Amino acid sequence: MPPHKTLTKAEEQIMQAIWTLGEAFLRDIMDTLPEPKPHPNTVATILKILVDKEFLGIRVFGRMHRYHPLVSKEAYSESTMRQLVKGYFEGSFSNAVSFMVRENNLSIEDLEMLLAELKKRER
Repeated sequence: MPPHKTLTKAEEQIMQAIWTLGEAFLRDIMDTLPEPKPHPNTVATILKILVDKEFLGIRVFGRMHRYHPLVSKEAYSESTMRQLVKGYFEGSFSNAVSFMVRENNLSIEDLEMLLAELKKRER
């Protein structure tokens, strides 16, 4: 993944569509966007930015451009989570989890199930 590059909300919305589709032309992306849909020129501009940021690759078919992700959703999610933890929790994932439990975003039961799942994977 391009180092330290983040997505704006609009860019992330377009990436979510492409991650779902796998590869797509502008019209395919427009079809997946919720109402009210942005103007196609706006989406085309965002696609160009995503190519420039190296999040998307492009294949040209005459006047049509087909876009495909160069960064997986998983890689972006991992990088975003690491940046969040680094910026807000002194780089400590345990601080982040403690915060989620304190704020009732993660129950003790959820935490125990997660721990059990992680222990199963280690075996």
